[in-house]
Amino acid sequence: MKSGTPLYYESVGELSRRIHEQTVSPVEVVEACLKQIERLNPRLNAFITVLADDARAQARAAEAEIKAGRARGPLHGLPVAVKDFYDTAGVKTTAGAEQFKNRVPTTDADVVKKLRHAGAIVMGKTNMDALGMATTGLTSCFGAVQNPWNPEYVTGGSSAGSAAAVAAGLCFATVDTDAVGSARLPAACCGVVGFKGSWDLISTKGILGDQPVDDFIRWMSHAAVTTRTASDAALVLNVLADHAADFASEVATVDSKLRIGVGNNFSADAEVERAFARAVNALRDAGYAIVAAAVPFGTSKQGDMASIEADRAGIAARAFADVDAILLPTLRSTVPTAAAAAKNPEQAVSAESTAFANYYSLPAVSVPCGFDSHGMPIGLQIVGKPGDERSVLKIAHHYELIAKVHPKHPIE
Repeated sequence: MKSGTPLYYESVGELSRRIHEQTVSPVEVVEACLKQIERLNPRLNAFITVLADDARAQARAAEAEIKAGRARGPLHGLPVAVKDFYDTAGVKTTAGAEQFKNRVPTTDADVVKKLRHAGAIVMGKTNMDALGMATTGLTSCFGAVQNPWNPEYVTGGSSAGSAAAVAAGLCFATVDTDAVGSARLPAACCGVVGFKGSWDLISTKGILGDQPVDDFIRWMSHAAVTTRTASDAALVLNVLADHAADFASEVATVDSKLRIGVGNNFSADAEVERAFARAVNALRDAGYAIVAAAVPFGTSKQGDMASIEADRAGIAARAFADVDAILLPTLRSTVPTAAAAAKNPEQAVSAESTAFANYYSLPAVSVPCGFDSHGMPIGLQIVGKPGDERSVLKIAHHYELIAKVHPKHPIE
């Protein structure tokens, strides 16, 4: 463990090891996160609901189970949170919307059941843009979420509270949704990792009681996770994926033979371009074959899903015939200020570089790749072919190792 690293900023992998070796207790870890929540949530507004008493009880139970030799896996005793889109039995689930602000479901969403079965400690429900219909973090009926790097700038959305909570050490991971970039956009704005897999990787059953949705949401909305590193995301996927896989072990294996395409059909702000070029050069220097590639931005008009299945079936051959993954910035501009975004609180953070991955069911991750001149994070997006989550996370993990972008945190 890095000397002086606060407990609440440890990696999932390292903290899991210490919990299972019983050199640190889940009770200590939960208390560290609860102190961060008590100190920072009044400012950040990252949580709608905090389950402090329940989290302490879960921590004591986890400690007893681990001491008795009944460890359940790497998330056992780890504090996590759930976007307030997913139902939690007996706990308010609101989607950040006025019409649901007092709604209390009676059953857990599938992802919540999996977290509980794995022994993860659910700390509470994170704030979000109302009904997941905005990209700024400004539209929740419970108030805007504040960016932990600088409250004058937006968090991005709709998974705004999740990105802020993970960035500021209020929890170690969150389970989110991503329909046009709803996890990747706030991850880029808050300097954390936002990952979504292919459409069917993780169940979305249990979002607002499975209320009827239109075809656009049915096809475009994917489950997602937010963490501080790609390797942490892989550990969470081991628990949440609907098919058994050891993402964590595979992601830890460097494979510089993967072919990387660099998007050549987008434009971005000068600061974003410079950070992106540095990231590409870092991967080239690490031995990856780098070639130019067209990002498959072209999709049907929003709401028109008539050809989506055929389009998904053919995308690997069309866009990934010569590459295993495509790189592009997560945002084409630097993080906008809250004042500027207030003029368009629904879509001020553009999803023009993220939505295509939802349409084509492509695994995609945003990882931090630097900071702009105002000290705000910039995100690198890595997109793979359908079903190839491993290559996306392998490249992300290796990039983190060579770029060393994670030692900095917004709040100590």
